[in-house]
Amino acid sequence: MSGYKRMRRQHQKQLIALENRLKAEMDEHRLRLHKELETQSNNTYLELERLAKRHVAQTDKEMKTLAAEEKRIQQQILSQQKKDLTSLLENQKKEYRVCKDKIKEEMNEDPFAPVEERQERVSRHKETLQRSQAEDEARLLASQRSLYERGCRALKRRSLLRKHDFEQEQLREELNKKLGQKEMEQALLIRQDEGTQELERRQLQVLHKMRAELMRLQHRTELDNQDEYNERRRRELSRKHATEHRQQPRDLKTLEVQIKKQFQDTCKVQTKQYKALRNHQLEVSPKGDHKGLLKELKEEQTRKLAVLAEQYERSINQMTASQAMKLEAEQECECEALKRQLKQEMELLDAYQKKSSSQLEVQHERELQKLRQKVSVRRAHLEQKMEEELSALHKDRSERIKTLLERQEREMLSFDGESAILGFAVLGSLDLFPKDDR
Repeated sequence: MSGYKRMRRQHQKQLIALENRLKAEMDEHRLRLHKELETQSNNTYLELERLAKRHVAQTDKEMKTLAAEEKRIQQQILSQQKKDLTSLLENQKKEYRVCKDKIKEEMNEDPFAPVEERQERVSRHKETLQRSQAEDEARLLASQRSLYERGCRALKRRSLLRKHDFEQEQLREELNKKLGQKEMEQALLIRQDEGTQELERRQLQVLHKMRAELMRLQHRTELDNQDEYNERRRRELSRKHATEHRQQPRDLKTLEVQIKKQFQDTCKVQTKQYKALRNHQLEVSPKGDHKGLLKELKEEQTRKLAVLAEQYERSINQMTASQAMKLEAEQECECEALKRQLKQEMELLDAYQKKSSSQLEVQHERELQKLRQKVSVRRAHLEQKMEEELSALHKDRSERIKTLLERQEREMLSFDGESAILGFAVLGSLDLFPKDDR
Protein backbone atom coordinates (compact mmCIF):
# COMPACT_ATOMS: atom_id res chain seq x y z
CA MET A 1 0.00 0.00 0.00
CA SER A 2 2.89 2.35 0.71
CA GLY A 3 4.10 1.79 -2.87
CA TYR A 4 0.59 2.54 -4.14
CA LYS A 5 0.49 5.77 -2.14
CA ARG A 6 3.92 6.75 -3.46
CA MET A 7 2.67 6.07 -6.99
CA ARG A 8 -0.41 8.28 -6.43
CA ARG A 9 1.74 11.10 -5.06
CA GLN A 10 4.10 10.71 -8.00
CA HIS A 11 1.15 10.91 -10.40
CA GLN A 12 -0.08 14.08 -8.68
CA LYS A 13 3.40 15.60 -9.02
CA GLN A 14 3.51 14.66 -12.72
CA LEU A 15 0.11 16.25 -13.35
CA ILE A 16 1.08 19.42 -11.48
CA ALA A 17 4.38 19.59 -13.38
CA LEU A 18 2.54 19.11 -16.69
CA GLU A 19 -0.04 21.79 -15.85
CA ASN A 20 2.74 24.21 -14.86
CA ARG A 21 4.60 23.48 -18.09
CA LEU A 22 1.47 23.99 -20.19
CA LYS A 23 0.71 27.23 -18.31
CA ALA A 24 4.26 28.48 -18.95
CA GLU A 25 3.90 27.53 -22.62
CA MET A 26 0.59 29.43 -22.84
CA ASP A 27 2.11 32.48 -21.09
CA GLU A 28 5.02 32.43 -23.53
CA HIS A 29 2.58 32.09 -26.45
CA ARG A 30 0.52 35.06 -25.25
CA LEU A 31 3.64 37.16 -24.70
CA ARG A 32 4.78 36.32 -28.22
CA LEU A 33 1.37 37.30 -29.61
CA HIS A 34 1.44 40.55 -27.62
CA LYS A 35 4.88 41.40 -29.01
CA GLU A 36 3.75 40.51 -32.52
CA LEU A 37 0.68 42.74 -32.19
CA GLU A 38 2.76 45.52 -30.66
CA THR A 39 5.24 45.26 -33.54
CA GLN A 40 2.34 45.45 -36.00
CA SER A 41 0.98 48.53 -34.22
CA ASN A 42 4.41 50.19 -34.22
CA ASN A 43 4.85 49.45 -37.92
CA THR A 44 1.40 50.89 -38.59
CA TYR A 45 2.26 54.04 -36.63
CA LEU A 46 5.58 54.41 -38.48
CA GLU A 47 3.94 53.91 -41.87
CA LEU A 48 1.25 56.48 -41.09
CA GLU A 49 3.91 58.87 -39.83
CA ARG A 50 5.95 58.37 -43.03
CA LEU A 51 2.77 58.87 -45.06
CA ALA A 52 2.03 62.11 -43.18
CA LYS A 53 5.57 63.38 -43.82
CA ARG A 54 5.29 62.40 -47.47
CA HIS A 55 1.97 64.24 -47.70
CA VAL A 56 3.53 67.34 -46.17
CA ALA A 57 6.40 67.16 -48.68
CA GLN A 58 3.96 66.53 -51.54
CA THR A 59 1.80 69.44 -50.41
CA ASP A 60 4.80 71.79 -50.28
CA LYS A 61 5.90 70.59 -53.69
CA GLU A 62 2.41 70.96 -55.12
CA MET A 63 2.03 74.47 -53.70
CA LYS A 64 5.39 75.44 -55.15
CA THR A 65 4.37 73.91 -58.47
CA LEU A 66 1.07 75.80 -58.45
CA ALA A 67 2.81 79.05 -57.52
CA ALA A 68 5.39 78.54 -60.27
CA GLU A 69 2.63 77.69 -62.75
CA GLU A 70 0.64 80.79 -61.74
CA LYS A 71 3.73 82.92 -62.15
CA ARG A 72 4.51 81.36 -65.53
CA ILE A 73 1.00 81.83 -66.84
CA GLN A 74 0.89 85.39 -65.51
CA GLN A 75 4.12 86.08 -67.31
CA GLN A 76 2.64 84.55 -70.46
CA ILE A 77 -0.40 86.80 -70.13
CA LEU A 78 1.76 89.88 -69.55
CA SER A 79 4.00 88.93 -72.46
CA GLN A 80 1.00 88.47 -74.73
CA GLN A 81 -0.53 91.72 -73.58
CA LYS A 82 2.79 93.49 -74.19
CA LYS A 83 2.87 92.06 -77.70
CA ASP A 84 -0.72 93.18 -78.29
CA LEU A 85 0.10 96.68 -77.03
CA THR A 86 3.22 96.87 -79.22
CA SER A 87 1.18 95.69 -82.20
CA LEU A 88 -1.46 98.31 -81.46
CA LEU A 89 1.13 101.06 -81.20
CA GLU A 90 2.73 100.00 -84.48
CA ASN A 91 -0.66 99.91 -86.18
CA GLN A 92 -1.42 103.36 -84.75
CA LYS A 93 1.89 104.67 -86.12
CA LYS A 94 1.14 103.20 -89.53
CA GLU A 95 -2.35 104.63 -89.39
CA TYR A 96 -0.95 107.99 -88.31
CA ARG A 97 1.48 108.03 -91.23
CA VAL A 98 -1.27 107.01 -93.65
CA CYS A 99 -3.55 109.76 -92.34
CA LYS A 100 -0.74 112.27 -92.41
CA ASP A 101 0.04 111.42 -96.03
CA LYS A 102 -3.65 111.56 -96.87
CA ILE A 103 -3.94 115.03 -95.33
CA LYS A 104 -0.91 116.23 -97.24
CA GLU A 105 -2.46 114.96 -100.46
CA GLU A 106 -5.70 116.76 -99.67
CA MET A 107 -3.78 119.96 -98.95
CA ASN A 108 -1.79 119.60 -102.14
CA GLU A 109 -5.07 119.37 -104.05
CA ASP A 110 -5.95 122.89 -102.76
CA PRO A 111 -2.70 124.89 -103.19
CA PHE A 112 -4.43 128.23 -102.76
CA ALA A 113 -5.63 127.53 -99.23
CA PRO A 114 -4.06 129.73 -96.58
CA VAL A 115 -1.11 128.25 -94.65
CA GLU A 116 -2.81 128.90 -91.34
CA GLU A 117 -5.90 127.00 -92.46
CA ARG A 118 -3.85 124.09 -93.69
CA GLN A 119 -1.87 124.00 -90.44
CA GLU A 120 -5.09 124.18 -88.46
CA ARG A 121 -6.56 121.33 -90.46
CA VAL A 122 -3.41 119.24 -89.95
CA SER A 123 -3.38 120.07 -86.28
CA ARG A 124 -7.08 119.20 -85.94
CA HIS A 125 -6.67 115.88 -87.75
CA LYS A 126 -3.61 115.13 -85.70
CA GLU A 127 -5.40 115.84 -82.42
CA THR A 128 -8.40 113.77 -83.51
CA LEU A 129 -6.16 110.89 -84.50
CA GLN A 130 -4.08 111.12 -81.34
CA ARG A 131 -7.25 111.25 -79.22
CA SER A 132 -8.64 108.23 -81.02
CA GLN A 133 -5.39 106.37 -80.65
CA ALA A 134 -5.19 107.29 -76.94
CA GLU A 135 -8.75 106.03 -76.47
CA ASP A 136 -7.92 102.79 -78.31
CA GLU A 137 -4.81 102.36 -76.21
CA ALA A 138 -6.74 103.08 -73.02
CA ARG A 139 -9.43 100.60 -74.03
CA LEU A 140 -6.78 98.00 -74.81
CA LEU A 141 -5.00 98.58 -71.49
CA ALA A 142 -8.30 98.43 -69.60
CA SER A 143 -9.30 95.27 -71.46
CA GLN A 144 -5.89 93.75 -70.84
CA ARG A 145 -5.98 94.71 -67.16
CA SER A 146 -9.49 93.26 -66.79
CA LEU A 147 -8.51 90.14 -68.69
CA TYR A 148 -5.33 89.79 -66.63
CA GLU A 149 -7.18 90.17 -63.35
CA ARG A 150 -9.88 87.80 -64.51
CA GLY A 151 -7.29 85.31 -65.73
CA CYS A 152 -5.37 85.54 -62.45
CA ARG A 153 -8.61 85.05 -60.54
CA ALA A 154 -9.58 82.11 -62.70
CA LEU A 155 -6.08 80.71 -62.27
CA LYS A 156 -6.35 81.06 -58.51
CA ARG A 157 -9.72 79.30 -58.63
CA ARG A 158 -8.25 76.53 -60.69
CA SER A 159 -5.32 76.28 -58.27
CA LEU A 160 -7.78 76.15 -55.40
CA LEU A 161 -9.67 73.32 -57.14
CA ARG A 162 -6.43 71.48 -57.78
CA LYS A 163 -5.48 71.98 -54.14
CA HIS A 164 -8.86 70.58 -53.10
CA ASP A 165 -8.42 67.57 -55.40
CA PHE A 166 -4.94 67.04 -53.97
CA GLU A 167 -6.26 67.24 -50.40
CA GLN A 168 -9.01 64.75 -51.24
CA GLU A 169 -6.53 62.40 -52.85
CA GLN A 170 -4.22 62.61 -49.84
CA LEU A 171 -7.12 62.06 -47.44
CA ARG A 172 -8.31 59.04 -49.44
CA GLU A 173 -4.78 57.66 -49.45
CA GLU A 174 -4.48 58.17 -45.69
CA LEU A 175 -7.91 56.64 -44.98
CA ASN A 176 -7.25 53.71 -47.33
CA LYS A 177 -3.91 53.17 -45.60
CA LYS A 178 -5.60 53.17 -42.19
CA LEU A 179 -8.29 50.81 -43.47
CA GLY A 180 -5.66 48.49 -44.94
CA GLN A 181 -3.62 48.58 -41.73
CA LYS A 182 -6.75 47.87 -39.68
CA GLU A 183 -7.63 44.92 -41.94
CA MET A 184 -4.06 43.60 -41.60
CA GLU A 185 -4.25 43.99 -37.82
CA GLN A 186 -7.60 42.19 -37.69
CA ALA A 187 -6.26 39.42 -39.94
CA LEU A 188 -3.34 39.10 -37.52
CA LEU A 189 -5.76 38.92 -34.57
CA ILE A 190 -7.73 36.16 -36.32
CA ARG A 191 -4.53 34.20 -37.03
CA GLN A 192 -3.45 34.67 -33.43
CA ASP A 193 -6.85 33.51 -32.17
CA GLU A 194 -6.69 30.43 -34.40
CA GLY A 195 -3.15 29.70 -33.17
CA THR A 196 -4.32 30.09 -29.57
CA GLN A 197 -7.25 27.73 -30.24
CA GLU A 198 -4.90 25.14 -31.71
CA LEU A 199 -2.53 25.44 -28.75
CA GLU A 200 -5.38 25.18 -26.23
CA ARG A 201 -6.76 22.08 -27.95
CA ARG A 202 -3.33 20.48 -28.14
CA GLN A 203 -2.59 21.24 -24.49
CA LEU A 204 -5.96 19.83 -23.42
CA GLN A 205 -5.29 16.67 -25.46
CA VAL A 206 -1.87 16.30 -23.81
CA LEU A 207 -3.42 16.76 -20.35
CA HIS A 208 -6.20 14.26 -21.10
CA LYS A 209 -3.70 11.77 -22.48
CA MET A 210 -1.54 12.11 -19.35
CA ARG A 211 -4.54 11.64 -17.04
CA ALA A 212 -5.75 8.59 -18.98
CA GLU A 213 -2.27 7.05 -18.93
CA LEU A 214 -1.86 7.68 -15.21
CA MET A 215 -5.30 6.23 -14.51
CA ARG A 216 -4.42 3.19 -16.63
CA LEU A 217 -1.23 2.70 -14.60
CA GLN A 218 -3.18 3.23 -11.38
CA HIS A 219 -5.79 0.65 -12.36
CA ARG A 220 -3.09 -1.79 -13.46
CA THR A 221 -1.34 -1.33 -10.12
CA GLU A 222 -4.63 -1.75 -8.23
CA LEU A 223 -5.32 -4.99 -10.12
CA ASP A 224 -1.80 -6.23 -9.47
CA ASN A 225 -2.13 -5.36 -5.79
CA GLN A 226 -5.52 -7.09 -5.64
CA ASP A 227 -4.11 -10.18 -7.36
CA GLU A 228 -1.18 -10.16 -4.94
CA TYR A 229 -3.57 -9.73 -2.00
CA ASN A 230 -5.78 -12.57 -3.25
CA GLU A 231 -2.80 -14.87 -3.68
CA ARG A 232 -1.55 -13.98 -0.22
CA ARG A 233 -4.95 -14.71 1.30
CA ARG A 234 -5.05 -18.07 -0.48
CA ARG A 235 -1.55 -18.93 0.69
CA GLU A 236 -2.43 -17.91 4.25
CA LEU A 237 -5.54 -20.09 4.17
CA SER A 238 -3.56 -22.97 2.69
CA ARG A 239 -0.94 -22.58 5.42
CA LYS A 240 -3.69 -22.46 8.01
CA HIS A 241 -5.30 -25.61 6.63
CA ALA A 242 -1.94 -27.36 6.48
CA THR A 243 -1.31 -26.36 10.08
CA GLU A 244 -4.72 -27.62 11.06
CA HIS A 245 -3.99 -30.93 9.31
CA ARG A 246 -0.70 -31.19 11.13
CA GLN A 247 -2.37 -30.23 14.39
CA GLN A 248 -5.26 -32.70 13.98
CA PRO A 249 -3.45 -35.85 15.32
CA ARG A 250 -2.52 -34.00 18.48
CA ASP A 251 -6.07 -32.78 18.87
CA LEU A 252 -7.35 -36.31 18.27
CA LYS A 253 -4.89 -37.65 20.81
CA THR A 254 -6.17 -35.16 23.37
CA LEU A 255 -9.77 -36.10 22.66
CA GLU A 256 -8.80 -39.78 22.79
CA VAL A 257 -7.23 -39.27 26.19
CA GLN A 258 -10.38 -37.53 27.37
CA ILE A 259 -12.53 -40.43 26.10
CA LYS A 260 -10.13 -42.94 27.66
CA LYS A 261 -10.35 -41.11 30.99
CA GLN A 262 -14.14 -41.16 30.72
CA PHE A 263 -13.91 -44.91 29.95
CA GLN A 264 -11.65 -45.49 32.91
CA ASP A 265 -13.95 -43.49 35.16
CA THR A 266 -16.89 -45.55 33.92
CA CYS A 267 -14.94 -48.76 34.54
CA LYS A 268 -14.19 -47.65 38.08
CA VAL A 269 -17.87 -46.90 38.64
CA GLN A 270 -18.78 -50.30 37.19
CA THR A 271 -16.19 -51.96 39.44
CA LYS A 272 -17.55 -50.15 42.51
CA GLN A 273 -21.09 -51.08 41.54
CA TYR A 274 -19.98 -54.68 40.98
CA LYS A 275 -18.33 -54.85 44.37
CA ALA A 276 -21.34 -53.34 46.06
CA LEU A 277 -23.65 -55.73 44.23
CA ARG A 278 -21.37 -58.67 45.02
CA ASN A 279 -21.29 -57.86 48.71
CA HIS A 280 -25.03 -57.39 48.77
CA GLN A 281 -25.64 -60.66 46.94
CA LEU A 282 -23.24 -62.49 49.24
CA GLU A 283 -25.02 -61.11 52.23
CA VAL A 284 -28.53 -62.07 51.07
CA SER A 285 -27.62 -65.29 49.35
CA PRO A 286 -26.89 -68.66 51.02
CA LYS A 287 -23.24 -69.46 51.43
CA GLY A 288 -23.47 -72.51 49.20
CA ASP A 289 -24.60 -70.34 46.31
CA HIS A 290 -21.73 -67.93 46.73
CA LYS A 291 -19.42 -69.63 44.25
CA GLY A 292 -21.95 -69.77 41.45
CA LEU A 293 -23.14 -66.28 42.23
CA LEU A 294 -19.59 -64.89 42.15
CA LYS A 295 -18.97 -66.61 38.86
CA GLU A 296 -22.18 -65.19 37.41
CA LEU A 297 -21.39 -61.72 38.69
CA LYS A 298 -17.87 -62.00 37.33
CA GLU A 299 -19.15 -62.94 33.91
CA GLU A 300 -21.66 -60.08 33.99
CA GLN A 301 -18.91 -57.63 34.92
CA THR A 302 -16.66 -58.97 32.19
CA ARG A 303 -19.48 -58.64 29.65
CA LYS A 304 -20.25 -55.07 30.68
CA LEU A 305 -16.59 -54.12 30.58
CA ALA A 306 -16.34 -55.66 27.11
CA VAL A 307 -19.35 -53.60 26.05
CA LEU A 308 -17.73 -50.50 27.48
CA ALA A 309 -14.49 -51.32 25.68
CA GLU A 310 -16.41 -51.82 22.45
CA GLN A 311 -18.18 -48.50 22.99
CA TYR A 312 -14.79 -46.87 23.71
CA GLU A 313 -13.33 -48.17 20.48
CA ARG A 314 -16.44 -47.11 18.57
CA SER A 315 -16.36 -43.65 20.15
CA ILE A 316 -12.69 -43.30 19.24
CA ASN A 317 -13.38 -44.29 15.66
CA GLN A 318 -16.47 -42.06 15.39
CA MET A 319 -14.62 -39.15 16.97
CA THR A 320 -11.71 -39.59 14.54
CA ALA A 321 -13.99 -39.81 11.52
CA SER A 322 -16.15 -36.95 12.76
CA GLN A 323 -13.19 -34.66 13.41
CA ALA A 324 -11.71 -35.44 10.00
CA MET A 325 -15.01 -34.74 8.26
CA LYS A 326 -15.58 -31.64 10.36
CA LEU A 327 -12.13 -30.30 9.50
CA GLU A 328 -12.64 -30.99 5.80
CA ALA A 329 -16.06 -29.31 5.89
CA GLU A 330 -14.79 -26.30 7.80
CA GLN A 331 -11.82 -25.90 5.48
CA GLU A 332 -14.03 -26.23 2.42
CA CYS A 333 -16.41 -23.61 3.84
CA GLU A 334 -13.48 -21.31 4.54
CA CYS A 335 -12.24 -21.79 0.97
CA GLU A 336 -15.65 -21.03 -0.46
CA ALA A 337 -16.06 -18.01 1.83
CA LEU A 338 -12.63 -16.72 0.84
CA LYS A 339 -13.43 -17.30 -2.83
CA ARG A 340 -16.70 -15.38 -2.53
CA GLN A 341 -15.01 -12.58 -0.59
CA LEU A 342 -12.17 -12.24 -3.10
CA LYS A 343 -14.64 -12.33 -6.00
CA GLN A 344 -16.76 -9.66 -4.35
CA GLU A 345 -13.71 -7.50 -3.68
CA MET A 346 -12.59 -7.91 -7.31
CA GLU A 347 -16.06 -6.96 -8.52
CA LEU A 348 -16.03 -3.91 -6.25
CA LEU A 349 -12.60 -2.94 -7.56
CA ASP A 350 -13.76 -3.41 -11.16
CA ALA A 351 -16.88 -1.31 -10.48
CA TYR A 352 -14.76 1.37 -8.79
CA GLN A 353 -12.33 1.47 -11.72
CA LYS A 354 -15.17 1.66 -14.27
CA LYS A 355 -16.75 4.46 -12.26
CA SER A 356 -13.40 6.30 -12.09
CA SER A 357 -12.90 5.87 -15.85
CA SER A 358 -16.43 7.09 -16.53
CA GLN A 359 -15.95 10.11 -14.25
CA LEU A 360 -12.66 10.89 -16.01
CA GLU A 361 -14.37 10.68 -19.41
CA VAL A 362 -17.16 12.95 -18.18
CA GLN A 363 -14.58 15.40 -16.80
CA HIS A 364 -12.68 15.38 -20.10
CA GLU A 365 -15.86 15.89 -22.10
CA ARG A 366 -16.88 18.73 -19.76
CA GLU A 367 -13.45 20.37 -20.10
CA LEU A 368 -13.61 19.96 -23.90
CA GLN A 369 -17.08 21.50 -23.99
CA LYS A 370 -15.90 24.31 -21.73
CA LEU A 371 -12.97 24.95 -24.07
CA ARG A 372 -15.31 25.01 -27.09
CA GLN A 373 -17.57 27.49 -25.30
CA LYS A 374 -14.58 29.60 -24.25
CA VAL A 375 -13.23 29.62 -27.82
CA SER A 376 -16.67 30.48 -29.22
CA VAL A 377 -17.24 33.34 -26.76
CA ARG A 378 -13.73 34.72 -27.31
CA ARG A 379 -14.16 34.57 -31.10
CA ALA A 380 -17.56 36.26 -30.84
CA HIS A 381 -16.06 39.04 -28.68
CA LEU A 382 -13.17 39.40 -31.14
CA GLU A 383 -15.51 39.62 -34.14
CA GLN A 384 -17.73 42.10 -32.29
CA LYS A 385 -14.68 44.21 -31.41
CA MET A 386 -13.45 44.04 -35.01
CA GLU A 387 -16.87 45.05 -36.30
CA GLU A 388 -17.04 47.96 -33.85
CA GLU A 389 -13.53 49.08 -34.83
CA LEU A 390 -14.40 48.92 -38.56
CA SER A 391 -17.66 50.76 -37.90
CA ALA A 392 -15.81 53.45 -35.94
CA LEU A 393 -13.19 53.65 -38.69
CA HIS A 394 -15.83 54.02 -41.41
CA LYS A 395 -17.66 56.60 -39.29
CA ASP A 396 -14.42 58.56 -38.80
CA ARG A 397 -13.74 58.20 -42.54
CA SER A 398 -17.17 59.59 -43.42
CA GLU A 399 -16.84 62.43 -40.90
CA ARG A 400 -13.36 63.42 -42.11
CA ILE A 401 -14.44 63.32 -45.76
CA LYS A 402 -17.57 65.29 -44.91
CA THR A 403 -15.54 67.84 -42.89
CA LEU A 404 -13.03 68.21 -45.73
CA LEU A 405 -15.72 68.64 -48.37
CA GLU A 406 -17.62 71.14 -46.22
CA ARG A 407 -14.43 73.14 -45.60
CA GLN A 408 -13.55 73.06 -49.30
CA GLU A 409 -17.09 74.09 -50.19
CA ARG A 410 -16.87 77.02 -47.76
CA GLU A 411 -13.51 78.02 -49.22
CA MET A 412 -14.92 77.84 -52.77
CA LEU A 413 -18.06 79.77 -51.83
CA SER A 414 -15.93 82.37 -50.10
CA PHE A 415 -13.62 82.62 -53.13
CA ASP A 416 -16.55 82.86 -55.54
CA GLY A 417 -18.14 85.50 -53.26
CA GLU A 418 -14.98 87.58 -53.33
CA SER A 419 -14.81 87.06 -57.12
CA ALA A 420 -18.42 88.25 -57.47
CA ILE A 421 -17.62 91.34 -55.38
CA LEU A 422 -14.67 92.00 -57.68
CA GLY A 423 -16.96 91.58 -60.67
CA PHE A 424 -16.02 88.07 -61.76
CA ALA A 425 -19.24 86.11 -61.62
CA VAL A 426 -18.70 83.25 -64.10
CA LEU A 427 -15.18 82.04 -63.30
CA GLY A 428 -16.39 78.46 -62.97
CA SER A 429 -17.16 78.30 -66.72
CA LEU A 430 -14.05 80.25 -67.78
CA ASP A 431 -11.53 78.01 -69.52
CA LEU A 432 -8.61 80.31 -70.18
CA PHE A 433 -6.01 77.66 -69.45
CA PRO A 434 -6.22 73.90 -70.09
CA LYS A 435 -5.92 71.81 -66.94
CA ASP A 436 -3.04 69.83 -68.40
CA ASP A 437 -1.10 73.03 -69.01
CA ARG A 438 1.92 72.93 -66.78
